[in-house]
Amino acid sequence: MSLMSEFNDKAQALGVPLSVHMDVTYRCNERCVHCYLDHDDHGEMTTAEIKRTLDQVAEAGTFLLTFSGGEVFIRRDFLELVEHARGLDFNIKVKTNAVMIREPQARRLRELGVEQVQISVYSHRPEVHDAITKLPGSLRRTLEGIEFLKAQGLKVSISNVWMTANRDDHKAVQAMAKEIGVPYYMDPTVAPMMDGNRSVLALRVPGQNLPEIFHDDSLVGDVDTFCAPPPKPGDDILDGYPCSAGHTAAYISPYGEVFPCVQFPITCGNVRQTHFFDIWKNSPQFHQVRSIRGRDLTVCSGCSHVGTCSRCPGLAYLEGDMRGPSTADCEKSFYRTGIASANMMRLAAARPSVPLVQILPVPSC
Repeated sequence: MSLMSEFNDKAQALGVPLSVHMDVTYRCNERCVHCYLDHDDHGEMTTAEIKRTLDQVAEAGTFLLTFSGGEVFIRRDFLELVEHARGLDFNIKVKTNAVMIREPQARRLRELGVEQVQISVYSHRPEVHDAITKLPGSLRRTLEGIEFLKAQGLKVSISNVWMTANRDDHKAVQAMAKEIGVPYYMDPTVAPMMDGNRSVLALRVPGQNLPEIFHDDSLVGDVDTFCAPPPKPGDDILDGYPCSAGHTAAYISPYGEVFPCVQFPITCGNVRQTHFFDIWKNSPQFHQVRSIRGRDLTVCSGCSHVGTCSRCPGLAYLEGDMRGPSTADCEKSFYRTGIASANMMRLAAARPSVPLVQILPVPSC
């Protein structure tokens, strides 16, 4: 068992929010076509409010803290917030597009002991990347920011969302990351907007293309293991909880709202009115999320994939039922293993004339 697995198990046993993701703003200098956020400022927390919230999160026992946005450097007080967080001994990860990072910002992040910086790069081609971000020159400025961070010795990684707009470029971005000397991560999931708007789902790459990445050992490691048929789930799986959201992880919005996860928009409380730990321990919504075990999942509990699926309860919630299936994850499980999920078989029974590969619902736009 890895050290992080041990940490997570202990946090689960003690009821501690081991990791917290905090968006300090939804404002952004980019307007990415797939983004799930509303970038207008509806009254984000002040510097003092965020510092007070960080104090409360530290008191709750959190160790891993992710600062994200929007674009974190839109806030002029961002480095002040990082300094305050480091004074509370958080292990800090920063997500940024790096467009606003120059040598002084990179140096200060290193001086403050930030653990890692994650940066989104969507294409090696400026015309594609900049079309996705809707900010001319953004690829050039992002790569310059990466150079400044690397020169300071910071741990940097490149992340990429795979979608129709950049479908043919992921290999070149991966090669670029290797040349720069940073890890590369790719996610084929485009999420609905937090307000429930599903129009962005039209950007998802069709499922028939997923085997291209699921059978790429440079992305998934051991392909035979990754794509192996799922084992029959035992009681340990069915009695387990679906994911860490609400169990050892939480999300705080720029407006002080607390959620189980950034992709799980069920409001559990607001730190502007209630202490973070009180929300974490006593929120009825958190209790509802924590009450769910694998055997409580409608449809999924009887699925062979239940122990290996990447099912996201937040995406299932946005589809109408946090205990139900997430069709995007059903699709990934199918194209990873070639074995239909219980959800696909259920839908197929209702539509016997439709080929299995066409069974999953098409996202409404």
